[in-house]
Amino acid sequence: MSVQINEIWQKVVDNVNLSLTPETYNLWIAPLKPLGFENDIFTVAVPNIYFSQWIESHQQKNIEQVLSANLGRQIALQMQPQQDLTPIIAKVENTPAPADVAVAQSAQKDQINQKYLFNRFVVGASNRFAHGCSEAVAKNPGNQFNPLFLYGGVGLGKTHLLHAIGNHIKSSNSVLRVLYVTCETFVSEFIEAIRFGNPASFKNKYRSLDCLLIDDIQFLVGKESSQEEFFYIFNSLYDSRKQIVVSSDRPPKELEKVEERLISRFGWGVTADIQAPDLETRIAILRKKAEDEKLYVPDDVVIYIATQVKSNIRELEGSLLRITAFSAFTGTPLTVDSVQKILKDIVRPPDDSAPVTIENIQKIIAEEFNIELRDMKSKRRTDAVAFPRQIAMYLSRTLTDKFSTTDIGESFGGRDHTTVMHACNKIKEKMNSDPYFNAKLNQIIKKIRSLQ
Repeated sequence: MSVQINEIWQKVVDNVNLSLTPETYNLWIAPLKPLGFENDIFTVAVPNIYFSQWIESHQQKNIEQVLSANLGRQIALQMQPQQDLTPIIAKVENTPAPADVAVAQSAQKDQINQKYLFNRFVVGASNRFAHGCSEAVAKNPGNQFNPLFLYGGVGLGKTHLLHAIGNHIKSSNSVLRVLYVTCETFVSEFIEAIRFGNPASFKNKYRSLDCLLIDDIQFLVGKESSQEEFFYIFNSLYDSRKQIVVSSDRPPKELEKVEERLISRFGWGVTADIQAPDLETRIAILRKKAEDEKLYVPDDVVIYIATQVKSNIRELEGSLLRITAFSAFTGTPLTVDSVQKILKDIVRPPDDSAPVTIENIQKIIAEEFNIELRDMKSKRRTDAVAFPRQIAMYLSRTLTDKFSTTDIGESFGGRDHTTVMHACNKIKEKMNSDPYFNAKLNQIIKKIRSLQ
């Protein structure tokens, strides 16, 4: 039955495609998927309610006519949105402040966030060692890589790994006592214990743990009494072969105003750094986030965000939620054009960075495909020339934010904007069907970026 439904739907989209521009077809029709056919009702999946509204206004009657003609009776079209935009809007509107997050976490017994798992952590060259060490610790706590010291900039995944370790240990052995705590909370608890004359309870809480996961240890800087207490807790846990995992925004030796004996102990185990993710990892992170949140985001939009937002994962994922929320509020379809406008305050390049140029894109593509640079502007239409030229047009559209399709066409030998749009659509189709081409394209983008 599913084969029959797919065949019927293919006839519909082939018919609809005849009356639409490639851009409109790829934007509104290609994402639709057949779900079922029962009681003369043909159901298709649409990414969200705005797709339903567009189809109702522009194509529903046409689609129903094609369905009816093919099946020999009156057929009604029913659309089923796959993306519930309500939680996305709420997530953007009600994102808690850091203080609210801390309060929410402190209300949990072990403060471990169950959403942060190893299988939801995107591994790349920038974090592979840290991820591997974290998995090893989680599988054999207290016996390997103890202590584990993770460091890196803000929003790169340190906290995710700490929680993932905690979740894995808890799921493997529920008897073990595991605690995630920020260093700021640790210091506050210590101060409160002294204030109310209850230091023994504080000591027992931490020394009785099987695994201590402490985030942002740099908050110990300058707090001598807290450092001393943590030093004794560290020794107690370490001597009992209990696991200690620490995160920081800098390596141990750069923790100024922290006692040398404590820094020395951080070096007893393994220190692993996490760098900013490379382009391939950023693309993978965005795709994973879109999959987890059930978001429909075109591949060219994903690549655009990944090439523009480089600082950290939080900003990367935040940009994805932002464009989706904007689309939900306004009904604006997600295209590179619309995303450029939505993220203009985020992706604006710093003053000292040169923008990507069409000339550099043409140069790199010509080198990659072993063709003459002048072929980018020539009238030659052989596949060996036309396909690389289409890639160059697509990247000129995706990686730059100041050139219109008309401008790009002029840079490719005076071609009109419809030729540029056709090229972009061809490349997007190739991206959707060929993962090897995607990998090649990512490498080319990195090379283009390196010239700037």
